[in-house]
Amino acid sequence: MMNNVLMNAPVFLLLFIRSFTMLLTLPLFSMRAVSRAAKVALAGYMAFFLLGTVDFSSYNSFIREDGIFSLNYLFIAIGEGLIGVIIGFYITIIFSAFSSAGQFMAFQMGFSAASTYDALSQVENPLMGQFFNFIAMLVFMQSQWFQRLFLGGLGSSVKTLNTISLIINREDFIQFLLRGLTKLFSDALIIALPIMGTLLLISICTGLLSKAAPQMNLLSEGFPIMILVSFLLIFILIPEMSDFFIRSFENGFFNLDNLFNLSPGGVK
Repeated sequence: MMNNVLMNAPVFLLLFIRSFTMLLTLPLFSMRAVSRAAKVALAGYMAFFLLGTVDFSSYNSFIREDGIFSLNYLFIAIGEGLIGVIIGFYITIIFSAFSSAGQFMAFQMGFSAASTYDALSQVENPLMGQFFNFIAMLVFMQSQWFQRLFLGGLGSSVKTLNTISLIINREDFIQFLLRGLTKLFSDALIIALPIMGTLLLISICTGLLSKAAPQMNLLSEGFPIMILVSFLLIFILIPEMSDFFIRSFENGFFNLDNLFNLSPGGVK
């Protein structure tokens, strides 16, 4: 094992950089609770498993025959790190859609002030945003998307995408990330719209009733009603939401595969 790594040290280092930067930006693995040593070890194992499946012949001109690295190799390594960041950041965008949907619901439910530190997103997040984030993470792990990402997504990216293609197709990558951000808000609205619409109707009804009977003070009673109705709707709609989460992951990985296939400068 070590002999193979030492004989192909420049290529192994490129694979390690791509794997490690992806782990640094990937949900769950980017948490501070995951030690840096565990990330380094996992990235090293991923790089070793991918070492025998790819051919970095397009990088031969940047690596000297005696194995000494050149300045061009340093820029190639930076590009490999950017590719890993792009992959991890796009998966993070998919999870951010579910967290944003929870934030929209929390604002309508009156939970917007109930914010705590979210270990997954590493920011202050309302409770409903954390709830949907955990649900999405459970669905992601139960559907074995982590295995598909490590064994399939990362492997296909190594075979079809390198720093040279990243530079040549930089406009496609920028448009890809912008479309992902647009998709983030549209998916968040799709998830939150049924509950937000129902709560809006409840707010309108309580407002009309409070005007008709001011002594009942229905506005103050409307908050617990909206909270109870919200949790009831979430309980009813959670199977459909889980299916939507799975479809979102499928579309996200499909878009990643299309991005890799559109890169003519990839490694063959």
